[in-house]
Amino acid sequence: MKKNWPTVLITDETLRDGLQIEREGVTVDEKMELLGMMVDAGIKRTVVGAFVNPKWSPQMADTLEVVGRLKPVKGVKFFALALNDRGREERNRHSPPLSVESLPATHLHMCGVFVQRNTNRLLEEQEQTWRMPIKKAQEAGVKQAAIGLSAGWGSNWSGAFTRQSRMEHLQRQYDAWNEAGIDVTRIDLADPMAWNTPAEVEEDLREIKQRFPTIKLFHLHLHNARGMALLSIYEALKVLDATDTLIADTTVGGIGGCPYCGNGQATGMIPTEEFVQLLETLGIETGIDLDKLIEVSVRLSDILKRPLHSQVSRNGALPKGSKLYDKNVPAVFTFDEAQHFRLGPSVYEGNARPWVRPATPTDK
Repeated sequence: MKKNWPTVLITDETLRDGLQIEREGVTVDEKMELLGMMVDAGIKRTVVGAFVNPKWSPQMADTLEVVGRLKPVKGVKFFALALNDRGREERNRHSPPLSVESLPATHLHMCGVFVQRNTNRLLEEQEQTWRMPIKKAQEAGVKQAAIGLSAGWGSNWSGAFTRQSRMEHLQRQYDAWNEAGIDVTRIDLADPMAWNTPAEVEEDLREIKQRFPTIKLFHLHLHNARGMALLSIYEALKVLDATDTLIADTTVGGIGGCPYCGNGQATGMIPTEEFVQLLETLGIETGIDLDKLIEVSVRLSDILKRPLHSQVSRNGALPKGSKLYDKNVPAVFTFDEAQHFRLGPSVYEGNARPWVRPATPTDK
C-alpha cells in the first residue's frame, strides 16, 4: 500500500454548505449544539456560516449571531464564507474568533449560467474583475497566492468542459500572478454541480502538478450528486504525495448543495464520517473520534427530520476489538435494527435466530 500520502486537512462544511440547502428552521441553538459535538469529536476546521445576502440565503442570516457565540478552542479553526468585499470586511472584523485563509486568490467560474444563477453576474463581468485581487496583493507586498475554478468539470446547464479548457483557465491565472512577481502555491477546485469523476480528477491533478510545480496545496470542494465524490477524492490521495497537502471539504451526513444548481438536497457532499473511515483504512491519522462523529450525524438527522446520506452512520464504523458484533445477533432487516452497533440489542429484540446452536466465544 502507498505510504507517502499527502498531509490531509478536513474542512467540515456542515453549518454552511450543508445547511444552506435546508429550509429555514435550524436554530442558532441547534447550530451551536452541532458545532460543539463536532469539535468534541475532533473536527479541527469547520465553516460556521456565510456573510451573504439573507434575502437569497436565509439559512445564513444568523451567521453573525453564531460567530458572536463562538468560544476559542485550542487547535480549532472556525471559518465563514464571504463572496464580496462587504462580506470580507465583515469576516475580517470578526477575526478572531474567525480564521481567515492567508492567501489571496483569483477564481474563475466556467459556466455562465451558473454564475448568473448563483451570483447574478455575467461571465463578461467576471472577465472585467477577476484580476483585482492581484493588484491588491501587489500593493500589500504579498509573495504567495492561489488560483481556482468553479464548475470546471461540467455544468447541468452547459454540459461537460474539456481538460484543455480547464487548463487554459488555470494557466491564465497562474501567468497573471507570476507576471506580478507572486508565486502560486494553492489551487481551489470547486464542483457545485457534481461533475467530478475519478478519472478526470486523477488526470487533472497529474497535469496540474506537472504544469504548475509551485502548487503544493490542493483544495477540493466536491459535490456528490452522481455518487463519485469519495471515489474522486481517493484518486486525489493517490496522485498527491508527502510534499503536498490536500484540503478536503466534507459535511456530516453528506448533506449540502447549492439551491441554484438544480439538484437540491439530493446533491450532497462527501460525508465527513465516510472520509474519516476511508483515511483510517489507509493508515492516515485524523485525530477524529468516528463514534462521536456518528452521533453528530444522528443528531443532525433528528434536527432535519430526514435520513442523511452516510452509510457509515447507518451501519457504524468497521468494528474491531470489543466492538465486534455479538456472535448471536439475530436476523437484522431494517435501518433501525442496523443501529444495534450504537443502541444495543433492544432494536432487534424478538428477531429470529434460525441457527441450530448459539455461537460460543471460540467460534470464528
